[in-house]
Amino acid sequence: MTIALLIYLILGGFVVGGLARLAVPGPDPMPWWATILLGVAGMWLGGIVGWLLFGRPSGFLLSLVSAVLLLIAYRKLVQKRPLTGPDARRV
Repeated sequence: MTIALLIYLILGGFVVGGLARLAVPGPDPMPWWATILLGVAGMWLGGIVGWLLFGRPSGFLLSLVSAVLLLIAYRKLVQKRPLTGPDARRV
C-alpha cells in the first residue's frame, strides 16, 4: 500500500463520513477515526455496488449514499434509536 493510497483513504473517508453524518439528522457521538471508518466503508460498499450495477467502480455519490445507509443501519441496530421523533435526538 502506498502513502498516496493511504492519504486518499483517510481524506476521502473523512469527507464521505462527515457528509453522511451531516445528512442524517440527530447527534452522532462518534470520534474522528470512526467517521473515517464510516466513510471508507461507504466508499468500499459504493464501489462494490457500482461494480455490480454498472460494471465499473462508482463515484462519490454512490459512496455517500452507501455511507448514509451504513450510518442509518448503525443507529437502528447498534444504538437502537429511531431516525425520527424525540428519541432520535437522544445521545
